[in-house]
Amino acid sequence: MSKGKILAVITTQRDKVAGGAPIFAADSLEELEQKAFLLEKILDAMVHEIDQDTKIIVKH
Repeated sequence: MSKGKILAVITTQRDKVAGGAPIFAADSLEELEQKAFLLEKILDAMVHEIDQDTKIIVKH
């Protein structure tokens, strides 16, 4: 079984996120949703919600 890979992180709380994946900052929850679903389509991956302010894009 292959493991998923985190391709990107989208957040409104930039100071609470770190790591090796690209991090995209959003100014509002609406912008967070827009960026997450756009990146999901571009990267052909899945969006997963970590919490209200943070989503990750994962390639399974």
